[in-house]
Amino acid sequence: MRLLAVGDLHLTYAANRAALEALAPHPEDWLLVAGDVAESMERIVDGLAALVQRFARVIWVPGNHELWTEGPSGLRGVARYEELVRRCRELGVLTPEDEFATWPADGSLIAPCFVGYDYSFAPEGLDPEAARDWAREQGIVCTDEYRLHPDPHADMVQWCHHRVATTEARLARMPPDASAILVAHWPLRQDLVRLFRIPRFSPWCGTRLTEDWHLRFPVQVAVTAHLHMRSTDWRGGVRFEEVSLGYPRHWRRERGLGHYLRQVLPGPEAPPDGEAGPLWHP
Repeated sequence: MRLLAVGDLHLTYAANRAALEALAPHPEDWLLVAGDVAESMERIVDGLAALVQRFARVIWVPGNHELWTEGPSGLRGVARYEELVRRCRELGVLTPEDEFATWPADGSLIAPCFVGYDYSFAPEGLDPEAARDWAREQGIVCTDEYRLHPDPHADMVQWCHHRVATTEARLARMPPDASAILVAHWPLRQDLVRLFRIPRFSPWCGTRLTEDWHLRFPVQVAVTAHLHMRSTDWRGGVRFEEVSLGYPRHWRRERGLGHYLRQVLPGPEAPPDGEAGPLWHP
């Protein structure tokens, strides 16, 4: 029995859908899905349904692509997220709105988190608009600016801060002797955002409000995606796993999707000084 993880399945791409269709069943394993399954509501649901058929349990968090509005009359913001949660519950998929699951092998709590970003992963002192301007200086504008709507919140910053407060309250209720696996789409620490080709994309990659969560709460592993750069890092004795599959150019089709399922538990021991990485996963 293993706890596995993957993110950024991006099932809009035919190659990624074919990889999922070819994935062998894992009837004893659980799967953490760290967001960006697809953009279309129906494709998201179909993809999660396929995973439910292959794994003993599936736990999902949204990424930015799931939250994009489809067409001028599509659901926006919180309403779209709530519809995704409803569809997941129909499938038996655990969401950030459900009680934390207990990993049967050792009693660890699995905490799916939907937090978002507030443009603070940028040079010190830049407000959100200045951070976006800083990115535009190199021609970088995230598609979220056109397709991800925060309704009824005023902007993404407000929605992110609401989600941070909501999630922190849930995490604070964990017993102090708990051992938790956090699952999120966006990275939880700015120093783990390594974007060598587009470094100024970082404002859309998280919030500084989560940078000390691994120290404030009883966390043993944090699982995230979004970057399409698979890695393992250690900070303060806590393991950080980036588990993206990515677009077809980011993975090798001959290896199949099974190759890219990261084993979260059982996992390795922490390094002696509690700090290490990155260990890249090709």
